Amino acid sequence: MESRTANMSAVEGAQASTIGGAVAQPHVALPAVARRRHSRVAEWDLLVDASMLVLATVALLAGDAIPGLSADASPWSLAFPAVALASLALFGLYRVRLGTRYLDDLPRILAATALAAMSVTFAQVLFVEAPDAATEMVRAWVLATGLLLAGRGGMALAERRARIHGTAGSPTLIVGAGRVGRLIARRLIDKPEVGLRPLAFVDDDPLPEADLDPEGAKKDAELPMFDTGPELGAIVRELRIEHAIIGFSSSSHEAQLELARRLHDLGVTVSVVPRLFEAMPDRVLPQRTVGLPLVSIFPSTPRGWRMSVKYALDRMLALLAIMVLSPLLIACWLAVLISVGRPVFYPQQRIGVGGRDFEMLKFRTMRAPKPANRSEESVVEEAFNNGLAPGGVEGEDRRTKLGALLRRTGFDELPQLFNVARGEMSIVGPRPEREELVPWFEREVYRYRERHRMKPGITGWAQVHGLRGKTSLADRVEWDNYYIENWSPWLDFKILVLSLGAPFQPNIE
Repeated sequence: MESRTANMSAVEGAQASTIGGAVAQPHVALPAVARRRHSRVAEWDLLVDASMLVLATVALLAGDAIPGLSADASPWSLAFPAVALASLALFGLYRVRLGTRYLDDLPRILAATALAAMSVTFAQVLFVEAPDAATEMVRAWVLATGLLLAGRGGMALAERRARIHGTAGSPTLIVGAGRVGRLIARRLIDKPEVGLRPLAFVDDDPLPEADLDPEGAKKDAELPMFDTGPELGAIVRELRIEHAIIGFSSSSHEAQLELARRLHDLGVTVSVVPRLFEAMPDRVLPQRTVGLPLVSIFPSTPRGWRMSVKYALDRMLALLAIMVLSPLLIACWLAVLISVGRPVFYPQQRIGVGGRDFEMLKFRTMRAPKPANRSEESVVEEAFNNGLAPGGVEGEDRRTKLGALLRRTGFDELPQLFNVARGEMSIVGPRPEREELVPWFEREVYRYRERHRMKPGITGWAQVHGLRGKTSLADRVEWDNYYIENWSPWLDFKILVLSLGAPFQPNIE
């Protein structure tokens, strides 16, 4: 049943040549017949939320649930759980989605429970005389929100752990074995916490292995290849496929449409990677015009008043952080001085916004190199030829014990707060690269130049996703451009929260 491999058509070759290591979040199409596992996840969300709201109501009726906000609860408190569940549903928290979205759900949970509390308060004031209605609902909102976030967080951690250990996740087909399809498979293999386990490719005319990225081909080599023949139903049943992702292939539009319909009839949910995925930000507006589905896109612009506000806040926060962290900065300074001597800081020329260079500061973490050592430039070139970004330890490991600790905790980056205060960097943004490497990367790496639309950061979207040190350069550039095109204050907040756990996460890709 293994499909034949042949040369890609000219159309697929043209499409594949535009791929620079990026893939958008798939658009999910979910017919009623195909909601088996996904609906169970939504039901668990509903069950956990209902349990937390009932627990909050019991605590309120018991009295003195929150010190300082105690008040006698009225029967109106019994209406709050139902209104809150309706509000959570209104905010889309029980829709079927791929992956876990705990941090994305947090502001919507806050807004939904606040709306529920205001609605019940308004009803009390409208229908009965309730002078303590606002106080009562403040108590209900604080307690219910805290329990909802705790319940959702515990479930997200349990689900993530189960997926990583292979005890949960949807068996998935990858439709299209070209560069995009192979990239999807590689990403899902490397990220089991997403919850989609790729088991096979489906393609009548896959891209020859000689034309594939060696790194990606190696990771997905064990996935079998099938064609779209009449045996597809047996394959779906045998592998217990629950989800399919349609990428680019040489198949015609009609053939792919028919395949999607067949998968739907077999009870498989389907996601589609859009053709212009590289230009697809998170802020989109799907709508129908003259009977056709249109998707309007709204990327963030790195120029404008919102970005000016971000940079101004960066400088203020950097100055505040320097004052608050001054004992830690002094302790690191003294430790480096004792362990490796002067100079304590390691300045390095980096490229910032608009391609302008600046001197980025770090604490020294390495001893001076020996003359006979292999040049770091050759090590960097070798890593780049393998598709990896420079960073980490290049050549001989010259880190001191203190230096290894500083790097693992990220404390070696603390002097960059001074770069932020001077306006050369941002707290969150793409990581800056060395001056001598940038011209090389701009020639060889797809969309690398676009990273310079925004000030570089101490931490970034790529770093919190494990793309630190010698990891895929194309993937790092993709994540950086995603951040620029989808920037928002909330995204910065998410990155700062995730950065707290980043030192304890292993490198990926």
